[in-house]
Amino acid sequence: MAEMQSAEESDLDPNKDDLPLRANTNHMLVRHYVLDLTIHFESKTIGGSIVLFLEPGKGKSMETPDSAPSGESTSPSPLCEQPKQEPQLHLQPQAGASQTEVTVETCDHKHVEGTEARSWQEGASDEFTLVLDCCDLSVSKVEEVDVASVPGMRALLDDCEQPPQAGCLSFTLVERLLALSSSCWKEQHDLYLQCSTAPCPQGAAALSFHTDRWSLQLRKRGVGSPSGFPRALRIWYETKPKGASVRWTDTQDGRCCVYTMGSPINNRALFPCQEPPVAMSTWQATVVAPGEYTVLLSGENQVVPVQKESGLSRWAYYVTMPMPASTFTLAVGQWHEAQAKSGTGVPVLTESSNSTPGVSTSGCSSVEKPCHGSNQEFQGAADGPAQSMCAHVDYPCRFTLTEAWQEAIIPHRVFSPTCLLPQVETVVVPHLPACLAAAHAVLGVHPFSHLDVLIVPSGFSSLGMASPHIVFLSQSVLMGPAHLCGARLCHEIAHAWFGLVIGARDWTEEWISEGFATFLEDVLWAKVQQLSLHEEEDQLHLRALLRWRRLHDELQNAEQELQILRPHKESTGVVSESGASTVKHGLNPEKPFMQVHYLKGYFLLKFLASFTGHEQFLAFLRLFVSLYHGRLVLSQDFLRMLLDHFPDVKRRGLTLEGIYADWLDAPGIPKWLTEESAAWLQSPLVTEVQQEVTKWIHFSRGHGKGTKRKRGDPCLKVNFKEMGPEQTVLLLEMLLEEEKMSAGVLQTLERTYDLRTQDAEVKHRWCELVVKHKYSAAYKDVEDFLIDNQAMGVYLYGELMLQEDGRQQALARRCFSRAQEHMDPAALAVVSEMIL
Repeated sequence: MAEMQSAEESDLDPNKDDLPLRANTNHMLVRHYVLDLTIHFESKTIGGSIVLFLEPGKGKSMETPDSAPSGESTSPSPLCEQPKQEPQLHLQPQAGASQTEVTVETCDHKHVEGTEARSWQEGASDEFTLVLDCCDLSVSKVEEVDVASVPGMRALLDDCEQPPQAGCLSFTLVERLLALSSSCWKEQHDLYLQCSTAPCPQGAAALSFHTDRWSLQLRKRGVGSPSGFPRALRIWYETKPKGASVRWTDTQDGRCCVYTMGSPINNRALFPCQEPPVAMSTWQATVVAPGEYTVLLSGENQVVPVQKESGLSRWAYYVTMPMPASTFTLAVGQWHEAQAKSGTGVPVLTESSNSTPGVSTSGCSSVEKPCHGSNQEFQGAADGPAQSMCAHVDYPCRFTLTEAWQEAIIPHRVFSPTCLLPQVETVVVPHLPACLAAAHAVLGVHPFSHLDVLIVPSGFSSLGMASPHIVFLSQSVLMGPAHLCGARLCHEIAHAWFGLVIGARDWTEEWISEGFATFLEDVLWAKVQQLSLHEEEDQLHLRALLRWRRLHDELQNAEQELQILRPHKESTGVVSESGASTVKHGLNPEKPFMQVHYLKGYFLLKFLASFTGHEQFLAFLRLFVSLYHGRLVLSQDFLRMLLDHFPDVKRRGLTLEGIYADWLDAPGIPKWLTEESAAWLQSPLVTEVQQEVTKWIHFSRGHGKGTKRKRGDPCLKVNFKEMGPEQTVLLLEMLLEEEKMSAGVLQTLERTYDLRTQDAEVKHRWCELVVKHKYSAAYKDVEDFLIDNQAMGVYLYGELMLQEDGRQQALARRCFSRAQEHMDPAALAVVSEMIL
């Protein structure tokens, strides 16, 4: 394979610049992928093929008219522009041939390594180029797929009034395959799979291709526009061991595994694809792995693997809901399924009002509906199946199924390394059903039919990550009481609605995903705990105050550009003529560790709810989901619908322009948030913490150096109150503001709250106190935390180095030396800069 540097590559610094999305989606869209991959643990590569089913785009740059509707005959030009040398179609399938055999026996091998550069330059001026997002892939060959050789495809022509024009058969067949109704999805997927193993047209040369840092570019000789470009392509490729889309590492059991870790470059180093979120597609994937490994994908089906005589196993997954390629998720390892223990489940919330009868079980309409309208349009829309509210493209939608609306707890499984199974079965498994039921009670039908949860390796860079049908959780949530785990489960489950079934049309608007999930995390977790309204309000105030403090601290040190929720402002959602765009700050190494989009987005939603009322706002979110599921949105879609639905808030001064100016387009903290934080300080749970902080300050000063104390001194006998995990976090944060605390006080503090057995959030604050006050007796706590909680330890490395204490800096270097081999690349880069 020839890998060539492009002129623009030298202009991109992957540590500083925006992430380019190169795919020319306005020219050509990938509608379906079929992946056939094998996992090679020895070489740490994934190899095989991917077949793309394409449709000419409808962007302004297109000079060809839209494709004819299904059932109508197609015109010979420009729908199927002829290349200068159209190969003769090979119509007889080669039964029983594997994909590898097809490549060897039926494809023209005159296009060999070393010829790409010459071929590429020859066609540069007048040939259409299909651009795919791609990085760190070794592409060996690109070839057209002879879909006409698949016998079942000919049935798609049965209702044609006229046969396809000469040379247009393959174009017409793929067009009709893509246009099949969602009610025929099984037949459609079967045909996709058959086509994926078809040979290339007899005598056809492979397509010429070119790779640079961020893209794979394809041409067919003699084709000058998208209308004449092949509609089905097969790309043979292999990933690289250091490719940034997947992590090859060890599980907590010390066994090799590989998984997609939510890389800033998404999946372009796993397979060539179209990364822009507007490129929504379906997919099928077959993955072959050693027999002792479990393969988990973000597919709709729960797979029973097929065991092969070679000792390998074959796993086949699929999805029928079109989604961005970035949502494809893979995890292969020797995971084991956790089992529920009798009598350990958390009580599940039941609300009969949330199980409502439906009116339709038919497929969704593919006709786009207006984004917002009168209140009458919304009445009843979120109470059950309502075909009229589906405004997405046609797919088998769960929002139309009565049984889906009545399913509060979808089928679910939890996977983990063997060594963590006891903790998983104690903490995760009992809470998962209650979290699912709470989400259903608040938001309605689950967008996805089942959920797998996986405890990923220790080097995972965050506490959790949600994908369709699968959630990754960090081992950090397993520590201490279940509070952190339960809240995180609620956060990731909320992403099924906000972030997945409703996605951001412009990835720079991360708050649409993370702000909503953070807001709903609190609501769902309160329902799981079955708190009274008074208790829920107190807990919401406490959590809001903790987030306010975190946001305030983060904005003190963050670049102003990184504080803006809508960095593209009025250009948000705008792409180039070809469909290419950039993700602003997408490659900034510090960005993954910032929470501005989580926190500022969360507070924006609280601000809006203060106008509508909390319960009314939750009901509105449910209505928004009923209309926008299966679609991509911008901030203005949500905000305009809100302002239309609650006309009274406009009279009270809430405007779209004001929200943009105060919350979305400006750095810093809005005035409302500063004022509201004062009220949170008065809530009962916070007041209790403040009282305990006062006791500790008095106790600490009574233990100051040089202070003479008598036996029986009342300051030595203080009754400290027991507190919950979040109260303890706030207590430790407030004590961090004290200039001095003696070793004796810190020792008493640890023993009083048994801090070594608390959750990771509490331990993190404890470690900060240890570092600040150089409490060497607890340096082992810091070391254990940095090794076991890599998703949360980056900040601590900085504190250890900033103290300019030789022993602490040695501790940081020792921990880094132990952890760096399995560290997330982003964390590795940031910590390396601190340490080295």
